[in-house]
Amino acid sequence: MFEILRSIDWSDHLPAMPAGSVALVGAGPGDPSLISLRGAIRILQADTIVYDALANEALLRLGAPQAERIYVGKRAGVHKMGQEQINDLLVDLAKTGKRVARLKGGDPLIFGRGSEEAERLRQAGLPFEIVPGITAAAGAAAYAGIPLTDRRFTSTLAFVTGHEDPTKEESAIDYAALARLGSIVLYMGLRTLGGHAAALIRAGMDPATPAAVVSRATLPRQKAVTCTLVEIAGRAEAAGIEAPALTLIGGAVSLREQINWFERLPLFGRTVVVTRTRHQASELAAQLTALGAEVIEAPTIDLAPGDEAAIDEALSDLRSYQWLIVTSVNGVAALVEAMRRHGLDARALGHVRIGAIGSATADALRQHFLKADVVPESFTAEDLAEALRRADDFCGRKVLLFRADIARPALTDTLRSLGAECTECSAYRILKPAALPQELLEALQAGRVDWITFTSSSTFQNLRELLGDDEKQLRDVKLASIGPITSQTIRTAGLEPTVEASPYTVDALVRAIVEYEKGA
Repeated sequence: MFEILRSIDWSDHLPAMPAGSVALVGAGPGDPSLISLRGAIRILQADTIVYDALANEALLRLGAPQAERIYVGKRAGVHKMGQEQINDLLVDLAKTGKRVARLKGGDPLIFGRGSEEAERLRQAGLPFEIVPGITAAAGAAAYAGIPLTDRRFTSTLAFVTGHEDPTKEESAIDYAALARLGSIVLYMGLRTLGGHAAALIRAGMDPATPAAVVSRATLPRQKAVTCTLVEIAGRAEAAGIEAPALTLIGGAVSLREQINWFERLPLFGRTVVVTRTRHQASELAAQLTALGAEVIEAPTIDLAPGDEAAIDEALSDLRSYQWLIVTSVNGVAALVEAMRRHGLDARALGHVRIGAIGSATADALRQHFLKADVVPESFTAEDLAEALRRADDFCGRKVLLFRADIARPALTDTLRSLGAECTECSAYRILKPAALPQELLEALQAGRVDWITFTSSSTFQNLRELLGDDEKQLRDVKLASIGPITSQTIRTAGLEPTVEASPYTVDALVRAIVEYEKGA
């Protein structure tokens, strides 16, 4: 999703903020895909992003690589920076000419103190705008399957803070008025929930009124409990509900059993690790996230440019080749980049027949007006070799192979045995990262990882090496393999893949995980 947003020139639709201005952006309730389009554009355009604890850090990836990112904390009881300091920071940044995106969890003007920041900017004579966000109440209600209003139960709704200004001499909450309303949403106040519930009951609300507490709303680790108003505080504590959380009270809470959709997604509550390169991880991560999984992106391979001199030499003699073999999407990218350097386009390959491993590789070729002549039904080098053998008499044929530097020799060996003259170009190099993300190491240590996906043998081998002494943790995790070659690599290490994709594609890999979970 973020890649698509970055690829669009938004200036015709929404001009950039003036230099020296601030956008107070509602970051939504947690799920980064719930950011508004205007909010996303302001993050893209910002020189500096100031964010608090309730803004999903995934949104920071929307910002320009050179944009400054400043964390200001702001979670109940723990403040990295006080509100007055944040106000001053925004003013100081804007005065230096920066375009500032101030990310605030939920909506800036609903218990977000956005008004205080806006007032301070106005007093300093600085331009600002306020970008609404999906407030936590709306997000939690939708993802927990609890309507905020329903004509069968209520036509009135109140948002109430459970954490008032501590300098107030007495509470400003009118419990008697609230007790007469149909739906109440209590923000924050988890530690004082019992007192709020008791006050509502004393004010006349039925102790049996349905109530729910929702924690980490809209995220894969969302947790919710429902019961009656009189029981809710004790039930939330017994369930280990933690902040950030909010409480929904009213008859419409009873509809949760019928319309709770998020927690019924097939991978809800599962933590899945994606080991693909960072620029390739988005497709797999997006599918898993849409199915309810918490995704940890932990690339175990990096890509680097291949042998540029060898590639240039091969392209300068392109007319002499009868076949071009591309074994991956990365190979296609390297080929297209090399052709661009030489001022070539698809016409330069008009005389060449093309073989490709996998539908994804064939699709990548099509995006550049190149059609693969041979794509085997099974996506391995051996299957491509057999399909090529059936497609042509390779005796005396010149074949150019664009592939990874560590590609297996099976394809080349077969073609040479058929009499082909093969030129291998290391289109790209596969490297091992220096370390694994701390997020993955902590999740493995806590036993919180359910699945690890492997889309090549290299992703598995590098993970084992990077884990070192912690490799034994893989024995307690389900392993998902893209195909038989990767599966064999896993078995050679003494482990067994839980599932194997068929066909050997990302889509099939996801389906295999879902089918396993359905039968578990």
